[in-house]
Amino acid sequence: MLATWRDRLSALPWRRQWMLAALLGAIGALALPPLHLLPALLVSIPGLLLLLDVQPGARRAGWIGLAWGWGHAVAGIYWVTHAILFDLANFWWLVPLAAPGLALPLAAFAVPPALLAWTLPAGWPRLFGFAGAWVLAELLRVFLFTGFPWNPLGSVWAFDALPVQAAAVIGVHGLSLLTVVLAGLPAAARGWLPFAIAASGLAALAVFGAWRLAVPEASVPDTRLILVQGNIAQELKWQAAQREANFRRYLDLTRRALAAEAAAHPGSRLVAIWPETASPYLLAQDTEAREQAAETLPPGATLLAGTVRAEWDATNRLQAVWNSLVAVNDDGVVAGVYDKAHLVPFGEYMPLSGLLPIRLAAGGMDFSAGPGPVAVTVPALPPFGVLICYEAIFPGAIASRPRPDWLVNITNDGWFGTSSGPWQHLAAARLRAVEEGLPLARAAQTGISAIFDANGRRLGRLPLGVEGTLAAALPGPGAPTPFAKFGLWLPAALALAALALGWVLRGRVVSAAGNTPEGPV
Repeated sequence: MLATWRDRLSALPWRRQWMLAALLGAIGALALPPLHLLPALLVSIPGLLLLLDVQPGARRAGWIGLAWGWGHAVAGIYWVTHAILFDLANFWWLVPLAAPGLALPLAAFAVPPALLAWTLPAGWPRLFGFAGAWVLAELLRVFLFTGFPWNPLGSVWAFDALPVQAAAVIGVHGLSLLTVVLAGLPAAARGWLPFAIAASGLAALAVFGAWRLAVPEASVPDTRLILVQGNIAQELKWQAAQREANFRRYLDLTRRALAAEAAAHPGSRLVAIWPETASPYLLAQDTEAREQAAETLPPGATLLAGTVRAEWDATNRLQAVWNSLVAVNDDGVVAGVYDKAHLVPFGEYMPLSGLLPIRLAAGGMDFSAGPGPVAVTVPALPPFGVLICYEAIFPGAIASRPRPDWLVNITNDGWFGTSSGPWQHLAAARLRAVEEGLPLARAAQTGISAIFDANGRRLGRLPLGVEGTLAAALPGPGAPTPFAKFGLWLPAALALAALALGWVLRGRVVSAAGNTPEGPV
């Protein structure tokens, strides 16, 4: 059957091969959140490997990889266009360009794996070589050009806690390696063998996951979390006329939820969590706003609020602004501060010294970056790490030393609308909890707010586009995972091992159809 498909693909004109590669990449994106259609990868990845098999030279193989990566990226991040719709008057020209344009540099990361796969004999060498190179390319996306590791292939398993437990050992990029190998099996072997290997791999993931999840969920005694989701439309969020109403909505939601929790759990420490920039006022500097927020807190309660923080010089000239989380106690005193360290290009700062006229966020001044992961300590609360917005998509770079006891993720996903963006962002948060072995509380302005325990089990959720609150006991921390100890070195080592295996098998194993590629051997 593989030989038949190779013949058909080889007979296609070059332009149709390129278009087919882009289509196969888009099909593969159906496995990403929120759809999680995993069988799509059994078409997408084998199709790419077969297309590479019929290319006469490296140049065309590279173009096939670029086309597949572009289709995959466009279908996965189409939601970026939604952010532009909030400022059509200035950026109408960017609407048809945003998703395809951003997808192009992301697609470039698929070119080296495609070229390497083309140089290896079809079958097991090509599959392992491609898988290893793919994961190394994903790892590069964590660091290059400030980093944008959105939608790693391993996130396709984040629909539940069970299949992502291996991330505690090998991280999401290790899951990506397993995903590519399992999905690519139909192009590497024939008969019943691919199905047997795939079934064994899935069974191993399930058994390991069930073993980890058999441990009872722990909680911190007498500590309750209350997530507040205001669901304020993005177009209203920064309007001056709406400022007081927006603030009042969060105050009212917080007051009602905390009063109910104080009555239901007397003596418990209560922690209210507001999303990213939920406060329209500068809580760290605005005493009146801070006192109003403190009035909603029962004795001993704490508010962790997303807010902009600013500093002025002696002449009252604005010096710097930060995207921050501020802890406010029931006396209206600032008990702790975290400043976002990993800023969003074009949204929070202008790269290239402002040469490109694209700023989607409000305000004309670049945000300043904070110092990086720290364990925030607030009296009477376990130390916690903070992830603001897309800081949650960076594996291995979220927990400080010393290690915090839990993680707080605040975000404003209103930019994404009701697209797949909020679901993909939520999947990243769940994976960070599993990787680090730490519970994570996620407050999102328009959703999806959720609380995960240290194994990624979801303890509660507020749906997308809903105003409300969510209360739950603070889950306890797990023991440091292997990934928490060694970080990205573990998936990098696995990727290099896969590359080495592909090289060792080179020349010894033939493809399922019994032929080798025309490229270098």
